[in-house]
Amino acid sequence: MQKIILGDNVMMILGKDSGKVAKVSKVLPKEKKLFVEGVNIYKRNLRANVLKSHNGQDSAKGQIIDIQKPVDLSNVMLVCPNCKKPTRVGFKLSTGALRTKEKLRICRKCGKEISNE
Repeated sequence: MQKIILGDNVMMILGKDSGKVAKVSKVLPKEKKLFVEGVNIYKRNLRANVLKSHNGQDSAKGQIIDIQKPVDLSNVMLVCPNCKKPTRVGFKLSTGALRTKEKLRICRKCGKEISNE
């Protein structure tokens, strides 16, 4: 189980967007990176002849587009939905019905369970 999953609110703790709180839009677990909405946005210049070859239009103009780059997992902290503070994530095994153990994420500050939705 991952500590930060899709849809979690996270706070940036390093980088040019430090202090911002936003929602996770995509997680790349193998690379240990994630995409956060409205964070780590860069500008990219596209030349007209590149656009012309892709679109097939003769009147294509060059333009500046915004691209979103992934953020390293170590540069964000999860914001607890219960206490609304940036926190570390812990795990706890819960014993459910029929002796099945389920791994739950818990907040290290308030000790409450963090839902997986």
